[in-house]
Amino acid sequence: MRRAGTEADGGASNVCAVRIDDGVKREVLARADIGEVIGAYVTLRKRGNDLVGLCPFHGEKSPSFHVHPDRGFYKCFGCDAKGDVLTFVQKHENVGFQDALRILGKRYGVEIENEDPRTARVRSEKEAIYHANDVARAWFHRMLLDPREGAAARAYCANRGITDATIEAFSLGFAPDRWDGRGSLGEELRRNDVDLALAAKAGLLKPSQRGGFYDFYRDRLMIPTLATTGETIAFGGRALGDQEPKYINTTTTPVYTKGRYLFALNVARRAAAREDTAIVVEGYLDCIALHQAGFANAVAALGTAFTPEQARELRKVASRAILCFDADTAGIDAALKSIDVLTAEGVVAAALRIPDGKDPDEFVRRNGADAFRALLDKPIPATQVKIDAEIDRRGNRTESGAMARWAEETIRRIAPPEEQDRWRVYAAGRLGLSVDDLRKARLLFNPVHFAPRGGEANASRHIVPAAMELPSVEREVLCIVLDEPPLIAEYAERIPPQRFENVRLRRIWETLREHARSLVQPSDVRAVFAGDDDAAATLASVSGVVRLNDTEERRAQLDRVVVRFARDDAQRRYRELEERIDRLFEAGDPVPTDLRAEHAALAAELKG
Repeated sequence: MRRAGTEADGGASNVCAVRIDDGVKREVLARADIGEVIGAYVTLRKRGNDLVGLCPFHGEKSPSFHVHPDRGFYKCFGCDAKGDVLTFVQKHENVGFQDALRILGKRYGVEIENEDPRTARVRSEKEAIYHANDVARAWFHRMLLDPREGAAARAYCANRGITDATIEAFSLGFAPDRWDGRGSLGEELRRNDVDLALAAKAGLLKPSQRGGFYDFYRDRLMIPTLATTGETIAFGGRALGDQEPKYINTTTTPVYTKGRYLFALNVARRAAAREDTAIVVEGYLDCIALHQAGFANAVAALGTAFTPEQARELRKVASRAILCFDADTAGIDAALKSIDVLTAEGVVAAALRIPDGKDPDEFVRRNGADAFRALLDKPIPATQVKIDAEIDRRGNRTESGAMARWAEETIRRIAPPEEQDRWRVYAAGRLGLSVDDLRKARLLFNPVHFAPRGGEANASRHIVPAAMELPSVEREVLCIVLDEPPLIAEYAERIPPQRFENVRLRRIWETLREHARSLVQPSDVRAVFAGDDDAAATLASVSGVVRLNDTEERRAQLDRVVVRFARDDAQRRYRELEERIDRLFEAGDPVPTDLRAEHAALAAELKG
């Protein structure tokens, strides 16, 4: 017997467990498809022979997380996380080796043998709660479909236009108006060997003052929330009439924390990734109505402003979010707070203004999907939402200089550099000021508040700083030309050595450019660096960073690198001009016409 948590186990548990047979481990690894497993957590896109996505272990804007299905391992070139399918499950689920093995064994039908009988009978708390929630979800669903028990709830669904197909797709259910005993959820849980005390910990039951437990949800439409990996983690119970509270929701449990998950992300993630956009609404039924109307990328924040955890979950599947919050004060406040949180996590936010203050559910039912799609085609950018809300809120009560300073700060913080002049014109028009008044206003603020918000500023919020992103591009360039050396001569002038910030990589690129005309095969490159152990080790480190299938794909990727470098140059020059204009304003000097013209031309170029 070994103590779990040793090197042999790879786990962090403190309980004793018998070592699992090596044959079982091999069977699990043979059956587990690493692309399928990781794809349940991370949206992956095909790139050559690999699958690529945003790393789940650190925040990033550009995908650097590679899964190699043919070789059975993953690697992030941003944070250096790497390993096989078991390593991934351990790290993502924060479990030990044996628990990860059991999770995969259960998924792929491999019986985990040689387990201590006592340990086998005692499931982990999280697994037991998942089981209890699954039992409850199935039972609630049966109650809704029962001709007698679910009649009122089905009538409520029909009145709201919820179809039978939608009921099935979202596994909607009904909690009968019972407390305990026969026909209760408690009885169903007991029948399925669920510990009622644990069911209470899961939020399904409540302890009774006279002993025992009673059903927490009664006479309510039941809406389950599922994790992206398929486990039932929480429930929302909607009153069928006007009784208060309208909703009763699962609070904090060992498997669920409000503010960490998004409702329907498990079913919306693929559509959101495909469109690179998620529609975000406040409530369950708004979200369900949009899915039924064909908007498969809708998720719900469940009535609260976005938290950083929710923003990071959303950012794993999409870089844009369109907010559809209620038009009341609480909804507007939630939208404003959400914009700040989403922006901080690198998600481009916009909002919909639904006519007459209707919620998405009511609007779609009355006006149809095409009318809602027309609204989606013209979302209000986050910068405008912030400016309009603040001006409407303050009205004429605030001194114009203070409003100008606030508007300039907001524009600098939220809008991309290439769009800032456009929003200065907009804000100045609403405030009855000149654009130069807004420009001057920034000088009254601490300059640290106005750090340029380009790719570098966004990246600084994540684990991988901007200074580290460029070397990853450098490795990519070298990897591509190592696969096809004739491309070195083709791109030698378009990618000069000074683009390489990593000294070792720059030296290799300089040497390759010098020998470009004689390099035909990968072996020619190795010959150039024969005897140079340092260069050989560096070349080995970049090998396999990207795997592209043909010359066309490699050229396309190198062209994208060249375009990126040109855009970096334009953004750098734009910021230099911004700083020069600031200094002129500060000194009270006029801004030369040619300086304004170049600044405007760069803004237009970056916007395009």
